Amino acid sequence: MNITKRFPDAIIPTKGSTEAAGWDLYAYNNAVITPGDTIKIDTGISIELPKNTFGGIFARSGLATKQGLRPANCTGIVDADYRGPVIVALHNDSNESRIINKGDRIAQLIVIPYVDTSLVEVDNLSDTERGEGGFGSTGTN
Repeated sequence: MNITKRFPDAIIPTKGSTEAAGWDLYAYNNAVITPGDTIKIDTGISIELPKNTFGGIFARSGLATKQGLRPANCTGIVDADYRGPVIVALHNDSNESRIINKGDRIAQLIVIPYVDTSLVEVDNLSDTERGEGGFGSTGTN
């Protein structure tokens, strides 16, 4: 996967272990996130994802559980044809202001394949055993 630093001192994403699924994304700027607020944090990088993939931006478990910080949209999406800055919108679910320092790991990027489809409008959908059963229709739990 191709990557470029938009600033000479930006940090290239790293993996915490050899079999880690996610690439740790680093903050390029300092920020204070007050309780209930969302701040856009620049990572200082741009990426070129492989065709038929997208970059999912997920929470780092430590930040989420220990500090109450998570991506504002829960999972961010970086499309394969996007070449702009990778930004993480961090939301503070805690009751305390949180400080983000330049160089902090703020989220993780996972490259995920997808099936490219097209939509075909039809009069009816095929029948299934489940049919139109929605939330909770397949069991009691």
